Amino acid sequence: MTGKTVLIVDDEAPIREMIAVALEMADYDYLEAADAREAHALIVDKHPDLVLLDWMLPGTSGVELARRLKKEEATADIPIIMLTAKVEEDNKIQGLEVGADDYITKPFSPRELVARLKAVLRRATPPGVDSPIEVEGLTLDPVGHRVTTQEGALTMGPTEYRLLQFFMTHQERVYTRSQLLDQVWGGNVYVEERTVDVHIRRLRKALGDNYDHLIQTVRGTGYRFSTRAA
Repeated sequence: MTGKTVLIVDDEAPIREMIAVALEMADYDYLEAADAREAHALIVDKHPDLVLLDWMLPGTSGVELARRLKKEEATADIPIIMLTAKVEEDNKIQGLEVGADDYITKPFSPRELVARLKAVLRRATPPGVDSPIEVEGLTLDPVGHRVTTQEGALTMGPTEYRLLQFFMTHQERVYTRSQLLDQVWGGNVYVEERTVDVHIRRLRKALGDNYDHLIQTVRGTGYRFSTRAA
């Protein structure tokens, strides 16, 4: 499997099924939603790597959902491909203006869909998610799921690994405990904010004396990953 998860948002079950088969054949995991409300809950909880979003949905439209996702910090970075039967130029422009990364007009072939999806994911994927990322000799390899230094491999738990991966792909920015819970644990996981502090301590211990300084405490706010002096 590619390790990537795609959320299919379309109120027509046959279209969701057709897309699901194409994704399965291309080794993608997928989730399904029939309306904007269900889609938003899945996005907050599961953090899919990409959203295939139908323009016409019952209740809240796909365009309104896209606009909401791009406004919310926790979901703003998730790439969106709009699916629609609308071919008018202004509709395409509107879809792109609210933050969609690409636009596919129905009917489309599964091969075209997968090709466009791969292209958007390549553009949207920072180092450290698909390819190794290195900072001052500390290397995170997402494919091998290893963290190494010049002295050898580091041992850490799965939550500490996810925390480090998030930090290394979002450097020099302060995140509150609440934001870290959303990004690393998932929006619908009910964990106390002080749990973040526990895992930060474990991560620093796993990094050791040579690298624990990279995880900085910002008093009264939260934490950041930085190579600069605090």
